[in-house]
Amino acid sequence: MMKGPKIRFKGFTGDWEQRKLGTIVDIQDGDRGKNYPTGSDFLSEGHTLFLNASNVTTDGFVFQENQFISEEKSSSMGNGKLEADDIVITSRGSLGHVAWYNADIAGKVPNVRINSGMLILRNRKELDTPYLYQFMKSQKGQNQISFMSFGSAQPQLTKKDMGNLEVVFPKEKEEQLRISTCLLQVDYLITLHQRKCEQTKTLKKYMLQKMFPQNGEKVPEIRFVGFTDNWEQRKLGSVLASLQNNTLSRAELTNGQGIAKNVHYGDVLVRFGDVLNVNKEHLPSITDEKIVDKYRTSFLKDGDVIVADTAEDETVGKCTEIAGLDEEIVISGLHTIPYRPLVRFASGYLGYYMNSNAYHIQLLPLMQGIKVTSISKSALQNTEIIFPKSLDEQRQIGKCFMYLDHLITFHQRKCDELQKIKKFMLQNMFV
Repeated sequence: MMKGPKIRFKGFTGDWEQRKLGTIVDIQDGDRGKNYPTGSDFLSEGHTLFLNASNVTTDGFVFQENQFISEEKSSSMGNGKLEADDIVITSRGSLGHVAWYNADIAGKVPNVRINSGMLILRNRKELDTPYLYQFMKSQKGQNQISFMSFGSAQPQLTKKDMGNLEVVFPKEKEEQLRISTCLLQVDYLITLHQRKCEQTKTLKKYMLQKMFPQNGEKVPEIRFVGFTDNWEQRKLGSVLASLQNNTLSRAELTNGQGIAKNVHYGDVLVRFGDVLNVNKEHLPSITDEKIVDKYRTSFLKDGDVIVADTAEDETVGKCTEIAGLDEEIVISGLHTIPYRPLVRFASGYLGYYMNSNAYHIQLLPLMQGIKVTSISKSALQNTEIIFPKSLDEQRQIGKCFMYLDHLITFHQRKCDELQKIKKFMLQNMFV
């Protein structure tokens, strides 16, 4: 017997018990014999879902990239078919991913088999299954799995070793239930915010396609009520003027407080969608007034945009609109082109439009290079910028996307906070 954990529900004071996993559950591996499916046995849809590595993750089951086998093939196999309430754990490659085949999932996906890199834990009902599921995900459980594994190129965990894993649990079933219910509720909230975040990202992508004119059209497919005029189309060079872009030496920069801050696209500020509010905490400073005067022509203002013109990834052509400046910021760096609007634009419009497919479709044929891709300033100057003449319409478009980005940020932040809480609970709610 052992004492309880650091964090415990009120009313429970009894000792905890420690048992080997093999005395609590039946551990099964899959059928690895002559009937194991290969090649043409796998189908894009069919009777039995045959689990692959992408289906059993650190977040439990994920059914996005699925492979199936026929009912006949499944019937020819021995061990490895899931029953409701089974726990699946990965035993080769990415070790220790745990998923619970609960009644809800079993109802939606009734026929499932594990692959050769997984094990089934079938509870003998001496322990609350949700509790065991959470314990296997806890630091206590995962540390043991890591210690038992062998092999460097592809770590493995044997059925025998798994049976020797030590499980600690409260003797009272009610306490087991309280712990698992609490952790499952946190899991539910994490999943909820993840889903909301992804749904909002999908909505934003859809709106970026519909709220800007496509394929030479003069008006977008989706438009705010009250606006009917055709949009204006101009060369980028006639509405945006490029600013001086310098490269500051290390001697000219220092960490900490200063008269001005230095930023380039790679830093990039703190993203609020495609309109950025500058985070000045981690930017290098300029403390010498003479150096500040030297680069004064490079100071950014609200409404300026920075375009990445050279990169080794997909950031080429990406635009950053500057907003929320309350001190002097210097733009520098060889891989960016800073621009200042020559005509008035509502805050947020350029940031979203210049990162939309409606604008970027022009950039693809202009990009040069293979490993390092670039686009020239002269090529950018000749691209077409399209915008509503009404500043109010521009403003509403910007606000719409800012609101979507606010929702994305909100749900992502909540998800991150809940995951930290879950990690803390997993570390402190088990002995």
